[in-house]
Amino acid sequence: MIVNQSVRAVMLALVLGVCLWLGLGPNLAIAAPLSVAESSVQDRVQTLPDASLELKAAVDRTLTAIPAGFYKVDDVAGFKRLQANAQAQVVDVREPAEYTAGHIPEAINIPLRTLAQHLDQIERDRPVVLYCSSGYRSAMGVVTLHLLGYENVQGFPPSFAGWKAAGEAIVRA
Repeated sequence: MIVNQSVRAVMLALVLGVCLWLGLGPNLAIAAPLSVAESSVQDRVQTLPDASLELKAAVDRTLTAIPAGFYKVDDVAGFKRLQANAQAQVVDVREPAEYTAGHIPEAINIPLRTLAQHLDQIERDRPVVLYCSSGYRSAMGVVTLHLLGYENVQGFPPSFAGWKAAGEAIVRA
């Protein structure tokens, strides 16, 4: 039962993180199956067990405490400054074949699906910037690492596509 609640909490945090990353606000209708009427969604929300309401309140407190723009590096120039001035560790969370086809110089490859298994490779004493192809996987990675106690992690939403579009150097391995 506790494991199931923990998994649900992590999944909720991941979904909320992605929604925050994409700038989506709360909308209970999109969380419901398409066949469920909007009024029944409201009924289910109002009848949540107390533990779920406590979890919701804890998540709400956490999310409202996040400063705007805290978890991301918005542009290539900011990314390069962070890399140069703070010697940020750059982590490519794409699959190995994607990384081999081309990646940002000095990036290490830790695919998102294996992130928790490779925490020993992720620095705690300097900034860490995650990127992927489009921003989706890196957002999930940022949320995951923050849930695991990393406070120095940011995402790079322009991701590899934005890096390439800016004409920056690409390493092929």
